[in-house]
Amino acid sequence: MTDLWTAFALVLVIECVLYALFPQTMRRALAVVLTMPEHNLRLGAAAAAAVEVVLVWVSRL
Repeated sequence: MTDLWTAFALVLVIECVLYALFPQTMRRALAVVLTMPEHNLRLGAAAAAAVEVVLVWVSRL
């Protein structure tokens, strides 16, 4: 469970760093996301989650 909290905190840190370093780029990215159809968002999120699970699994070997 500690690993889960650590991973969550790391994601938040990375996200905050991106907003701090590239605020305009992040605004543009959010604007694009807001215009995407819901189906594409779900498919992209599911694909990203699957890739991330594989990366975590491989890193634990």
